[in-house]
Amino acid sequence: MSFLEISRGDGPLVLGLPHTGTQLPENVAKDLNQTGRARADTDWHIHRLHDGLVPDVTTVRTLIHRYAIDVNRDPAGASLYPGQNTTALCPVTDFDGLPIYQDGAEPNAAEIESRRQLYHAPYHAALGAELARVKAIHGFAILYDCHSIRSQIPFLFEGVLPDFNVGTDGGRTCAPAIEALVTQRCHAAEGYRTVLNGRFKGGWTTRHYGRPTDGLHAIQMELAQSTYMLEQAPWTYEGDVAARLRPHLKLILQDLIRWSPA
Repeated sequence: MSFLEISRGDGPLVLGLPHTGTQLPENVAKDLNQTGRARADTDWHIHRLHDGLVPDVTTVRTLIHRYAIDVNRDPAGASLYPGQNTTALCPVTDFDGLPIYQDGAEPNAAEIESRRQLYHAPYHAALGAELARVKAIHGFAILYDCHSIRSQIPFLFEGVLPDFNVGTDGGRTCAPAIEALVTQRCHAAEGYRTVLNGRFKGGWTTRHYGRPTDGLHAIQMELAQSTYMLEQAPWTYEGDVAARLRPHLKLILQDLIRWSPA
């Protein structure tokens, strides 16, 4: 698939990159309004931030923007956070609650299903295949799902988001030792704030693949974008700021690569 980028390693760690893409299919782009076309809710530069941190890691990335379809949402359309503001499988608002489509141009059920088949299903087929491949080598696999978001979004959460937001769906998606390794590294990172299973407990991807009893472990990292980039347009990567963060991310990934079941 031309919109999928897969880099294969033989280590047990797979990085998921579901929201870094900025491509909009023509039939989607023509229906978006100015807010939608701005694509503000991208996980900007996350692939660059993690590039080259550790060897022999597998990455799976979609280039399709989340406004076309969010591959980290339940394909059946169920909310990840019932009772809280969030965005849908095919979002119709941005993270500020503002409409992203021209009036009357929102996708109907048939269009949503078409996008699911075209973009959501292939991404997860690829991700699932890579997890199965590395599990066949090691007997287990670890999915580290890479995300970022603006540190202040009143529509989604109050106040300022911590820098490291670790999600394991209350400890259900990975071995306790994996959760502990990641959170310990985050807490040890001087000058950064950390929360475990706070506002972000792990998206559909983490919850879907995280089956520790089957040797499949998944953990989500939602970084506050203030830790490595300019949070407003033009959303530039700030090399000096990112350079402070990358060594901590490297330590996290190194720990995950070295981990094995007891």
